[in-house]
Amino acid sequence: MQFSLTPYAGLQWSDLWFILEGGLSTILLSVVSGAAGTILGCALGWLRERSPVFSWLMAFPVDVVRSVPLIIQFILVNSLFSALGVPLDPLQVGLLTLSLYMGMQTSELVRAGIRAVPVQLQKAGRSLGMTGWQVERCITVPLVLRTMLPAWIGTLIGLTKDTALVSVVGYIELLRAAQIVITRSNEALLILLGVGLFYFVICYPISKYGRWLEQRI
Repeated sequence: MQFSLTPYAGLQWSDLWFILEGGLSTILLSVVSGAAGTILGCALGWLRERSPVFSWLMAFPVDVVRSVPLIIQFILVNSLFSALGVPLDPLQVGLLTLSLYMGMQTSELVRAGIRAVPVQLQKAGRSLGMTGWQVERCITVPLVLRTMLPAWIGTLIGLTKDTALVSVVGYIELLRAAQIVITRSNEALLILLGVGLFYFVICYPISKYGRWLEQRI
């Protein structure tokens, strides 16, 4: 049995649950791809900065991923795996594409952070008898974290909003679920206000936590 929401008779309780499921899908995409992309980006950025050969090999792929619009990347990844005979479901396409995108963005932040560390500090650490690994762990990494954290927080928030583009390959996340309900109920203003509030509830705590963490670091 379905119940109407007064005074918006076009909406039903099942619609709210459907949108909530889309919101949970958005959170899933953000958390998994954000974590995987950050790990990939940290490793890739460090390797590119420490190995000229690896940096040269990865320069073009990184530039391509960072330059091509994300919506086109979703379509290309989906088409590529289909052409190879191993089609992925929409969730897998979304996670893979977003993780790669987050990884490439994070790698550039890591490289910029490493370059921002004064060489004199690293030489001072070695003169005190520290090994190369100790210099990286005790001097370079803390300074890189402090340098890249604000930009990384902004990238993560942008990634959360970019999850709406996964709908192009058929995945139903928050915005796509809202569009489906709007088409059925014709209650665009109310639903979009709710969707905007949901994105705010997700992104604002990330921003506040990032500021707190930046002060602690």
